[in-house]
Amino acid sequence: MPAEIHLFDIYRSANIGIFLRANDNFCIVPKGLAETKSERLGSLLRVKVVQASVAGSRLLGPLSAMNNKGMIVSRLTDDEEIRSLRDSTDLNIQKLESRFTSVGNLIAANDAGAIISDVFSEESARDVERTLGVPVKRMRIGISIQVGSMISATNGGALVHPAATEQEIITIASLLGFEPEPATVNGGIPYVSSGFVGNTKSILVGARTRGSELLILGKAFG
Repeated sequence: MPAEIHLFDIYRSANIGIFLRANDNFCIVPKGLAETKSERLGSLLRVKVVQASVAGSRLLGPLSAMNNKGMIVSRLTDDEEIRSLRDSTDLNIQKLESRFTSVGNLIAANDAGAIISDVFSEESARDVERTLGVPVKRMRIGISIQVGSMISATNGGALVHPAATEQEIITIASLLGFEPEPATVNGGIPYVSSGFVGNTKSILVGARTRGSELLILGKAFG
């Protein structure tokens, strides 16, 4: 069944992917998010909503990466935050001990595989593989290391920055199980994860996303 697609904003921002993380069972939202907004998210994504912080921040997107099996968080995350996430989700939560702290901008994953930036060591790649329970590929898209900000994936489809080459798209498809659609969100933003939150049931995109962009999203997740 195709995923439903909805326009959404948070904190009056269309950059919803900066503040939220979701899989097929949970949506992780910043602590203190208004109850009405949390309930709306739970209803649209058809998941349990969990309030949390990562590294003392509400910027959950850049500081974490997640599939249905586990969650990678920045090394700046404190032990109490990790305990809270484990208790609320039962996910395998792993702090990635790397000098690169914006792990969400550097990792894209679903339940088939994970694309991670080649700035990570082989040891970090193995940690991601163990935590998310999927094969991992270290790569760049063009010259950019920020593969997590350039790819958004669920277990039903994927998007990629329009600058991705044909060979890069083939490589991504081999890991994630879907050929990603080159796309933009929020009126031309190519860093798709900044305006995207989704799972196999529903896709939320920033409220500034245009009709032509929604057509591509429908193709990707339909």
